Amino acid sequence: MKPNFFSETMNSLKANQELRGLIYGVCGMMIFSITLPATRMALMEFDPIFVALGRSVVAAILSLFLLIATRQPVPNWRFLPSFLIMIIGGIVGFPLLSTLAMRDASASHGSVIVGLLPLATAFFGVWRAGERPSPNFWVFAIAGTILVVSFALLSSKGTLQLSDLALLGAVATASFGYAEGTILARTFGSWQVVCWALVFSSPALLPIVLQHLPQVIPSFSSSAGLGFWYVSFFSMFLGFVAWYRGLFLGGIARVGQLQLFQPFLTILASALLLGESVTFSNFGFAVGVIVCVALGRRRVATE
Repeated sequence: MKPNFFSETMNSLKANQELRGLIYGVCGMMIFSITLPATRMALMEFDPIFVALGRSVVAAILSLFLLIATRQPVPNWRFLPSFLIMIIGGIVGFPLLSTLAMRDASASHGSVIVGLLPLATAFFGVWRAGERPSPNFWVFAIAGTILVVSFALLSSKGTLQLSDLALLGAVATASFGYAEGTILARTFGSWQVVCWALVFSSPALLPIVLQHLPQVIPSFSSSAGLGFWYVSFFSMFLGFVAWYRGLFLGGIARVGQLQLFQPFLTILASALLLGESVTFSNFGFAVGVIVCVALGRRRVATE
């Protein structure tokens, strides 16, 4: 009786942990899905550099309080190169490039291109682990990329815009940074890695943010103010904490699949918050990209 009781107890605890991980993952994914629309809202009145890097400084302040409150040990300086990669990718690269793209592209347009992020992250994760992606992975990766480029060309009548190139750059830098962060999380924990990366980046980012600080801070009730505080407090802080906590509890493979729903939520949020039209082209290409991402990620996990 005792072994059965022990086994049932352990299975129950594992199931409970996985459920908690999925809940955290859903919260993180839903927060991230509003990032592009909120960025466009912030750009109505704020300088792009202030929006892109200011969010990281605000999140760094919140992270510092959390790290001190939970008495987290300071990482050894030998891990600094890995943290630098994470900073360049997820703390600076993606926010900066995606913000610059949102000056010209719609949020629903950006959601289709950013939909490649999970697949790109899977590739960099496998590459950093010293493994070679399978031929089937490359088939789906190339198919997804062709869909994204075709969508961008169709939307801009045959020419890739600078906003499209910025979004593709955002995907590349963020995925590399996320993969490096996943490796660091094995040593320091999930959300701790994000918080430390934000704190380490703040001394370099703060002077730039102050230089681009607006002369008159608009009221928080304005859409621009709400957009900036959303990407700062939710996207760069709460979203990352929830998402990485979910990956830790529920497993990268299972919780990571939740990102497949993110482009559709972004399209919906863009329509509700910005009045952007939900076109068949956006929705159809989003479905195609997500199918390629889902199949490609599965090949990484199983082959």
